[in-house]
Amino acid sequence: MEALENLGAHWVWIGIGLVLAALEVMVPGVYLIWLALAAIAAGLLTLMLGLGVAMQVVVFTVIAAATVYAAKRFLQDRPIREADPMMNKRLDRMVGETAVVVVAIDGGSGKIKVGDSEWIARGDDVAVGTRVRITGADGTDLLVEPA
Repeated sequence: MEALENLGAHWVWIGIGLVLAALEVMVPGVYLIWLALAAIAAGLLTLMLGLGVAMQVVVFTVIAAATVYAAKRFLQDRPIREADPMMNKRLDRMVGETAVVVVAIDGGSGKIKVGDSEWIARGDDVAVGTRVRITGADGTDLLVEPA
């Protein structure tokens, strides 16, 4: 217990900063890193200047607000782009591909085979074995037209 009592306030701030930085890795988004930087900066300033508790909190708050504001402005001007915007949009990714009708599209609905999967398709009436082009998606249904 004495070890905790003798622990300097600067180590507490640095520890909080390191915990927040570690949490940033586990939590999606870019939020905690700015608070982590503010906590580490408050710890370093406390070590160098011997700040009191009230001033430590003020320093942390000001640095946190400044880093969050600067990051927000920076990311507004330079948004993070996905490497593949359609990565989790399987149906949109199929647009433009051709498929084979496996259950005749009759009355506007049937089934097509894309790769090794069968999908419900909607479009003009076509017979089994006809090649169709995927033009879009509506929910889990693929919209098709004769190829």
